Amino acid sequence: MVDATELLDAGERLGPDELRALQLERLRASLRHAYAHVPFYRDSFDKAGVRPEDCRSLADLARFPFTTKADLREHYPYGMFAVPRERIRRLHASSGTTGLPTVVGYTDNDLSMWADMVARSLRAAGARPGDIVHVAYGYGLFTGGLGAHYGAERLGCTVVPASGGMTARQVQLIRDLKPAVIMVTPSYMLTLLDEFERQGVDPRTTSLRVGVFGAEPWTEQMRSEIEERFAIDAVDIYGLSEVIGPGVAQECVETKDGLTVWEDHFYPEVVDPITGEVLPDGERGELVFTSLTKEATPIVRYRTRDLTRLLPGTARVFRRMEKVTGRSDDMVILRGVNLFPTQIEEIVLRTPGVAPHFQLRLTREGRLDRLTVRAEARPDAPPEAREAAARSIVVAVKDGIGVSVDVEIVDPESLERSVGKIRRIVDLRSRDAGQ
Repeated sequence: MVDATELLDAGERLGPDELRALQLERLRASLRHAYAHVPFYRDSFDKAGVRPEDCRSLADLARFPFTTKADLREHYPYGMFAVPRERIRRLHASSGTTGLPTVVGYTDNDLSMWADMVARSLRAAGARPGDIVHVAYGYGLFTGGLGAHYGAERLGCTVVPASGGMTARQVQLIRDLKPAVIMVTPSYMLTLLDEFERQGVDPRTTSLRVGVFGAEPWTEQMRSEIEERFAIDAVDIYGLSEVIGPGVAQECVETKDGLTVWEDHFYPEVVDPITGEVLPDGERGELVFTSLTKEATPIVRYRTRDLTRLLPGTARVFRRMEKVTGRSDDMVILRGVNLFPTQIEEIVLRTPGVAPHFQLRLTREGRLDRLTVRAEARPDAPPEAREAAARSIVVAVKDGIGVSVDVEIVDPESLERSVGKIRRIVDLRSRDAGQ
């Protein structure tokens, strides 16, 4: 068997001092590039009273202003580009479901670096050249499908560009083409699991060896469920279009202890979500990224809204980020208690007779907010088990989180499925207030 360390690229072999020196060199160059070519950054740096030459150490980055999604939307579509539009080889964009989409451009060098980082991620996940990789992320403006696709090809894999949807056909392709690796959202992997079982096929008998899951938060309980029922290694991949797409960080299959951040290209910070103060490694807060090598759309201190903490490296010299279990903008404040969907997910996954598909519905009665957890029953669960499951979830939420919720156990496959990011929260409070 090939020793995985023999496959590491030059960046992964850097020593700690070499890495910090490279980061500072690239950081200063990226700040100069952004200041010289993006009017937004020139204005924001000037207002903050800093210039690129003021960055003399990595700690000096804290003196520079943040970038937010609102900033990107205000400069839609091309206002954040640092190169002439003619040098752009590809455009990606966020969905824009809550406003204008955020548009990101890529030069030839950006696309090559991105493919390298996804290839590095796949290798860390356990994929090897020659493997067949089934990509079930959505293709198009969403970065997931094409990012995974070109990274797998860069590694030397054979790609099945399945995209999302057509679940029965996905199962057929997995059975017939025999991929070793699947790249997909964890929620859609559970939908595939249901389809395998609906067709009478044991998911543990497939050729799949590794699942690389991203695009939404997921828990250790979900990992255990997927690994046990599919007999695969389930690992996390992290990225977002504003930074580059998938391949910013990757969980290494040999440790499964958080996502290794590819720090030679993306510099991470964790800040207090309220004050913006940089927190020391080990403290939980909001993840912030600065790109070190991007040409088309350099990003400086981008507030991801993802909540995590930075930890020392284990499988690689780079630091790790703890699995993202929530977003500051996904947090529900219910009668003064902070609640995240992943906390409910942990409870649902350990409740007998309940499938790992749920939705949170927020409503308002008078001045009182109410939260209803709607969870699907497992197909093999007897009808009388639903009432017991609902009671169990009510008690677990009250004991573990400290709030009272309503629980509905609904029929299997009755909640809306998503081939991309699952819509965990349905907020109906503004509707109720208008009645």
